[in-house]
Amino acid sequence: MKLLMVFDFDHTVVDDNSDIWVLNCLPDQTLPVSVKASYRDGHWTEYMGRVMTYIGDQGITPDRIRSVMETIPFTPGMTDLLTFVAESKSAVDCIVVSDSNTLFIDWVLKGAGLRAAVDQVFSNPASINESGYMELQHHHSHNCHKCPVNMCKRKVLEGYLSERAEAGVEYGRVFYVGDGGNDLCPSLCLRGQDAVMPRKGFTLEKLLARLKVQKADSSAGAEVVVWSSGTEILQQLKECLQS
Repeated sequence: MKLLMVFDFDHTVVDDNSDIWVLNCLPDQTLPVSVKASYRDGHWTEYMGRVMTYIGDQGITPDRIRSVMETIPFTPGMTDLLTFVAESKSAVDCIVVSDSNTLFIDWVLKGAGLRAAVDQVFSNPASINESGYMELQHHHSHNCHKCPVNMCKRKVLEGYLSERAEAGVEYGRVFYVGDGGNDLCPSLCLRGQDAVMPRKGFTLEKLLARLKVQKADSSAGAEVVVWSSGTEILQQLKECLQS
């Protein structure tokens, strides 16, 4: 049976927030107060749409944005991990589930020569319109009250697993690698043989630790494997494939 790797993107694959990194394409790397003040809690994607409109208004081209996004640093060990995944496609499937956007993720992965590692990207659809501005949409609609309005990662993961099962693909194990609060919801649908891998010191690790204290039945749910670098995840992956 194959193994499925599921990655968040910001602060997981890359060692920063791609939605903040894009501001490096502005001359002073900052937004006017009018744009900053337009953010509403839980509506980050709409806010980023206004950010990208402002960037377009400054005459910054998609090529310039792409060149800036290609400079975002990868989290230590992640390039080696993704290179190994790309070389192990007969045994490993890999998806990215992220609240960033499809263009940023594609640009970063392609710029590093790592796009072949990822079978599918689930994120907010982004495109360049005829005026040369980036436009963003919600990934989907959902009824989950725990997640941002634009994406429930659990719905994405369950949908992907269901589609693959219909195609005759069952996964012996699922490794879910993430860092943020919106990675908790999908981690709760994992099975006992799966592993949720929170980044050390980040929100997901803290939420899982709190959940473990609250839960009477500590045997339920996926194994929790904390990581600091992609090297540790790679070691876990190799051990799993050899067992």
